[in-house]
Amino acid sequence: MKKPTFLLISLFTVLAFAACSDGLDNIEYDRTSDVVVATPQVAATTSTSLTVTSSVTGNLNNVVMKGFCYSVNAQTPTIKDNIVEADENFSATITGLSGSTSYYIRAYAYGNSRYTYSDVLTATTESLSLNEQLENYVAPTYEDNYTGIAGWDQRSKWNLANVHDPSVMKADDGYYYMYQTDASYGNAHDGHGHFHGRRSKDLVNWEYLGGTMTDTPSWIKTKLNEYRATQGLDPIENPSYGYWAPVARKVSSGKYRMYYSVVIDNYIKTGATNTTANFDNSWTERAFIGLMETSDPAGNVWEDKGFVVCSSSDRGMNEWTRTSTGDWSGYFKWNAIDPSYIITNNNEHWLIYGSWHSGIAALQLDASTGKPLSELGVPWDITEESTYGKLIYKRGATSRWQGSEAPEVIYNPETGYFYLFMAYDGLAVPYNTRVARAESITGPYYGINGADITTSNEILPIVTHPYKFNNSYGWVGIAHCAVFDDGNGNWYYASQGRLPENISGINASNAVMMGHIRSIQWNSQGWPVVMPERYGAVPKVAITEDELVGNWEHIDLSYSYGKQKESSNMTLAADHTITAGTWKGGTWSFDAEKQILTANGVELCLQREVDWEAQPRTHTIVYAGYTTSKTYWGKKW
Repeated sequence: MKKPTFLLISLFTVLAFAACSDGLDNIEYDRTSDVVVATPQVAATTSTSLTVTSSVTGNLNNVVMKGFCYSVNAQTPTIKDNIVEADENFSATITGLSGSTSYYIRAYAYGNSRYTYSDVLTATTESLSLNEQLENYVAPTYEDNYTGIAGWDQRSKWNLANVHDPSVMKADDGYYYMYQTDASYGNAHDGHGHFHGRRSKDLVNWEYLGGTMTDTPSWIKTKLNEYRATQGLDPIENPSYGYWAPVARKVSSGKYRMYYSVVIDNYIKTGATNTTANFDNSWTERAFIGLMETSDPAGNVWEDKGFVVCSSSDRGMNEWTRTSTGDWSGYFKWNAIDPSYIITNNNEHWLIYGSWHSGIAALQLDASTGKPLSELGVPWDITEESTYGKLIYKRGATSRWQGSEAPEVIYNPETGYFYLFMAYDGLAVPYNTRVARAESITGPYYGINGADITTSNEILPIVTHPYKFNNSYGWVGIAHCAVFDDGNGNWYYASQGRLPENISGINASNAVMMGHIRSIQWNSQGWPVVMPERYGAVPKVAITEDELVGNWEHIDLSYSYGKQKESSNMTLAADHTITAGTWKGGTWSFDAEKQILTANGVELCLQREVDWEAQPRTHTIVYAGYTTSKTYWGKKW
C-alpha cells in the first residue's frame, strides 16, 4: 500500500512535538487528556481512496495537530503506521489504497506532548473489475536492502525484513501469522524474546508482533541434565542455547500449536561451550523440540506445554566421541530440529523432524496433547522405526552429515498426495529447495523422476535455487520453506532470501535476509511449481495469447552448487516459433483455459506477478515448469 507523498513531512512535524527525541517508541499516547476525539466517519469512498472526518472537543487551545492514522493490518493503528494530516475541518482524503480492501482508521489529536486517539473505524474501499484493478495496480515499494531500518528501534517498518526460516499459518481472524528462527541483521532481536512473529491480511504488508517466548523454558535444562546424570556426566549449569525453526499450525477453531527447537551448543564430554579452543573430542549436546499453545495468536501470548522429543542416537549411551572437528560421523541419528507438523486427511497428527545427521523422521502424536503417541524411552540405541520416529528420507546411503534439512510436509486434497519439501546444502549461498511426494504420510516418497528418496536418492525436482534476473543482484540462500494455503485453493511458498556475498556498499550483504512469499501453481502432473517472482497480490486477470509474444528472461534452474543461475533472452514470435535463446528453433503453444504455455515441449505454468527488478516496479507475466530432470523459470520484459 502506497503512503501519501507528504508522510515524511508529517513525521518530521510529529517528532518536533514529541515528548522524547529518541524515536517513536518514546512518544506518549492516551494519557489523561483534556480533549476527546470522535470516531471517524466516512464522507466519500472510491476504489482507491477514503475521505474521512472527525471532531475534537475539550481544551482545544492545546491541540496543535490533527489527523488520521490507518492500516490494513494493525487493528488499532497509531502514528507508527500510515498517517495523513487533517484540514481545519478535521477532514482528510486517504489515497493510494487498494480496491475492495478494509482499512482500520483512527483519528488523533496532538497537544501537550501527547496523542489522543479516537475509537477505530473499519472502512472498505469500493470494488474494481479485475481489469481496472490491474490498470491501477501499485507494486510494493519496500526496499530489499533493509539495512537502514534493520535496528530494533525500526522494527515497526520491517515488514518482511529480518526473516529467517519462516513458518506461516492462517488463523480464525483472517490473518496469516509468521514465526521464525532467532536471526536478524546485526542481531537486532537479541534480548527481546524468541521465535519472533508478525502477521498480515494480504501476504504483502506485515505487522511485526515481537517474541512469542520471553525466557528459555526451565524444563530444557532439567531434561538435559537428567540425561547427562544417567550418562555419568556432570550437569551443565549455564547451557548455550540456540532458538531455531518453529512451526505453527491451527489445530481447530481457537486452538493453535507451535513446535519449536532449542539447541544446546555445549560439548557432551565436558559441557564446555562450542569453540575450537574448548574441543574435547566429543560431539555437541542434543537439541530439544518443545510445544506451545495459544487460543489468540493476535495477543502473541503462548503457553509452554513442555518436552516433546530430543535428539536421539542409534549408538550406545556414551558413544559420542569425535576424532576431530573435521569428523562428521554424527553421534545423533535423529536431530531434534526443524519440526514440521501436519494433521492428515484422516485426522492423524504427525511431527516430521530431523536435519543434517542421518535423515528425516516421522513421529506420530497424540491429537489431544500434541505429544508423542507412544512413550519415547531413552534417546540412544534407537532403530530406524523406533518410538522416536520412522525414517522417511535420507540424503546419501552412508553419510551421517547429509547436507539436507528443514522438512516441510503438506497434503493437497486435490491431488491426493503428501508433499515433502527439503532444503539442500549450506544456507549462506547454495541453499535450494527440493520436493517429493507420497500417498502415505510415512512414504515411500518419490521424486518427479520416479526415484524412491527413502533409499537415499537425490530429490528432484528443484523448486528454488540461487538465481539472478537482469538489473538486479538476484537472490541466494532461498530455502527452509513454509508451504500453506488460504483455504480457497491458493497455495504459497515462504522462505528467506539472502542477498549475494560482497555487494559493494552493503556491509555483510549476505546477512541481509528478506522474507520471500511466492505463489504455487500445480502442474498437470500434480507437482507444485513455485513462481520465480515474489508474490505481490497482482490481480488475477486472465493472460491472453497476444501478451506472450515478445521477449522473455529465461533461466535454466538446474542444480549448480552455490552458483546463481542467470537469465538469458528468449523470444516468442507471433507465428508460434521461438526465434532467440537456448530454445531457438522450437515452437510454442498456449492453453488459455488452463493458462499454460508449452515452449519447446516443456509445460510452463503462467501467472501475473510483480517485476521486482523493474524501475519502478510493476506487474508482468512469469512462468515456471519442470521436466523430469530440469526446472525452468522466466518472466516477460
